[in-house]
Amino acid sequence: MHHQALTDARNKHGEVFDKATVEPVLLTKQSRPSHVIISADSYQKLLDRLQKLEDMMLVQNAETALSQSKMVGTEAFTSALKHLANGAA
Repeated sequence: MHHQALTDARNKHGEVFDKATVEPVLLTKQSRPSHVIISADSYQKLLDRLQKLEDMMLVQNAETALSQSKMVGTEAFTSALKHLANGAA
């Protein structure tokens, strides 16, 4: 990421936008970050990657939940079947 002082960016805005097509440009005001300039293409790639990561987390969470869950009533159903199999009414 390229760093640029906000005051310098005003004078060199053409260079800043050209640089933003290659890598994000962090604009700083009084040594504190204030803005980031990023190309539309890079921004879309960032959003796509974020969506993929969110999807991966959802799948992972669903798989974890499934592996740690058991069907509601399974134990009661199994117990009733065993009870019936043993001849009890």
